[in-house]
Amino acid sequence: MMEGDAPELFPEAASSKTGVTVAYTPDPEKLWFVFRASYGREDRAFDYLVDDGTYSYIAKRYVEKYVHGKRKRVLETLIPNLLFVYTTKEKADAYVKTTPELSFLTYYYNHFQLDSEQKNPPLVIPRREMDNFIRATWSHNEHLLFVEPAQCHYKSGDAVRVVDGLFRGVEGRVARVSGQQRVVLSLSKIGLISTAYIPTAFIEKVER
Repeated sequence: MMEGDAPELFPEAASSKTGVTVAYTPDPEKLWFVFRASYGREDRAFDYLVDDGTYSYIAKRYVEKYVHGKRKRVLETLIPNLLFVYTTKEKADAYVKTTPELSFLTYYYNHFQLDSEQKNPPLVIPRREMDNFIRATWSHNEHLLFVEPAQCHYKSGDAVRVVDGLFRGVEGRVARVSGQQRVVLSLSKIGLISTAYIPTAFIEKVER
């Protein structure tokens, strides 16, 4: 986690079916795996995993949609079909390979690496990077974006940290996205996430 952070500052994973909650507790035996759920069934997988005691995370944002002719504010997955799961390699394998209730679930593979069998291994997100991603997206802000590099017009190559406001603590690079100054962060081998508008006064340069 970022320096000074405590696990309790991150949201608990809560099952929509049973109300079961699981806290995010850093564990040297666990890794952040990325799972892909076919046909938009990431919420179903999330509920199963949380009920099983496994901390899981789906990045979401609020969008306005017409539901039965009425305009409503609803939550929508920011990166379609993906959920992030904090567990051991053994348990991750069991979920993907030997759990009938999760037959629609697969690993999201790292297509930039090969393992000893010359196959692409499951993608693992570094914990610091994952913590930054959670910090940027847990507010469900409607202006969050999953963006392509061409959409980001960077002001410089400097790394920055947001020091105030809703996105306080998020680290990334300053860019203009959709005509606004935002902070853009990278999620390994998956893509770029843009915050909402960030005032210059809320940004400080950080040294790497």
